[in-house]
Order: sequence, then C-alpha cells, then structure tokens
Amino acid sequence: MARIAIIGGGSMGEAILAGLLRAGRQVKDLVVSERMPERARYLGETYSVRMATVAEAVETAAFVIVAVKPADVESVVSEIADAAAQAESDTVEQVFVTVVAGVTIGFYEARLPAGSPVVRVMPNAPALVGAGVSALAAGRFATPEQLAGVAAVFKCVGDVLTVPESQLDAVTAVSGSGPAYFFLFVEAVVDAAVANGLSRAVATDLAVQTMAGSAAMLLERLDSQRAAGEDSGLDTSAARLRAMVTSPGGTTAAGLRELERGGVRAAVAAAVDAAKTRSEQLGITAE
Repeated sequence: MARIAIIGGGSMGEAILAGLLRAGRQVKDLVVSERMPERARYLGETYSVRMATVAEAVETAAFVIVAVKPADVESVVSEIADAAAQAESDTVEQVFVTVVAGVTIGFYEARLPAGSPVVRVMPNAPALVGAGVSALAAGRFATPEQLAGVAAVFKCVGDVLTVPESQLDAVTAVSGSGPAYFFLFVEAVVDAAVANGLSRAVATDLAVQTMAGSAAMLLERLDSQRAAGEDSGLDTSAARLRAMVTSPGGTTAAGLRELERGGVRAAVAAAVDAAKTRSEQLGITAE
C-alpha cells in the first residue's frame, strides 16, 4: 500500500493520522514529521507511528500531506522540495497534499520540483471525530487517479467532495467556519432554555441531541435523493424538512416567525460573506 507522510502533527495532522488508522491503514505505511519534541513524543507513543525528519518522511512517501501552520509553510515546503528532488519514488509519482488554510496550489507548484502534482484540501473541525467534510481542489498536474487517491485518504475522516480552487474561500466560509456557527446557535438555544426554567445540563442535552438528530434526518433525506438520482433538488431538502415539522399555527411556526423577524437569514448570509472575504485576505499565493 502507498506510504503516506504527514508533515505536521497538530490537531488536523493527528486527525488524519487517527482516521487512517481507524480505516485499517497499517502503521508501517505511515510516517509523521513534527518539529515540537513533546508533540512528536506524544504522537509516537499514542499511535505507535514512526516519527522522522521532513527529509526522511518525504523520501519514500507516495502522498505527502502538509499540515503545518501558515506561518511555517514557507520553510517546511522548502525542506519538502529539497527532499522530493532526491526522493526514491521510481515506482510512483509523489502527490503533494496541502491542508494549510489560505495557501494556494500555485504557491506549492512554484516551489516543488517542476510538474509536481498538488491537491489542496479544506477539511473542517469535525474531522477530529471522523465526521468531517473535506473539499478537494486539484492542481494543474494532478491526474484524476491521483485525486481519487487523495479522496480515499480523506474519506477516513468524513465525507469528500471536489471543487475548483476558486471556490475554496467560499468552502472555508461554509464548512471551515460553519461548525462555529452551529455551536453559537446551540449556545443561544441553551441560554434561552435556561431563561425559560430548564437546568443548563438538561438544556444542553436537548439542544445537542436535537441538532444531531436533525442533521441525521437531513443526511438521510440527501442520501435518498442521491440514490433516486434527484440531485437537482438537494438544495430544497432542508426547506422541505422544516415545513414537515412546522404545523400551521403551532409552536414551531411561532418560533420560526421570531427568527425571521430577527433577521436570521440576513445574519447568516453576512457571516458567510465576511468569512469568505477574510479567507481571501489571508491567502498566500505563488508570489
């Protein structure tokens, strides 16, 4: 099986490592490079995975996953480029995968050996519990087969979809920042429930389970539509489920009326727009 090198042992690097192991990848096919000694020791002891320098990790890897902080990407990619130029990859072309927020494919293509296949991935925080969603964008030199290989890796931490790189700032604003939107909404529901007499523990259980159950209903509906070949109607699924649980003149209708009166749709649109703009501002390009 193709060897995978993870460069960076932060939370996302660890999530990918844990997901690969849960999916049945063998430890012998994985290698991690982490600069912080304490963090490297933790990963090695927790997952029994080989820890190595960047050069050692890249040397025989088919997939090199860059999972460092944006501030470290320049120096790390320089090390990767030097190692890749000398890599023992006669049997398979190395694929370079980046999960570093805001760093463009062009940045990597300009620094790695000429013609290197690069795939940019935007995973999100639920990947930490194997329930994430990752958007993939292929560089100029990545083949469909290589993109499929990267998709297989990230299916270990959740769902996967493919978009043009130009859409990744919008993806960041929706799925990257999205968990915080839902957490804020749950926080608000819990506070409101406490104000109406429930204990915080009961209110939290009710809000969290309601969110999880609602998401499960929506996912089931989406899966059913896809199986029936009804992709064109996927965007209406949430609206249909909302209508299904809203009785005319009932309690839900009264609550929804207040949410609409409070401008919830406009607030969400403004939040996504602001997050997308900030993602664009933080971008690191080829220059």
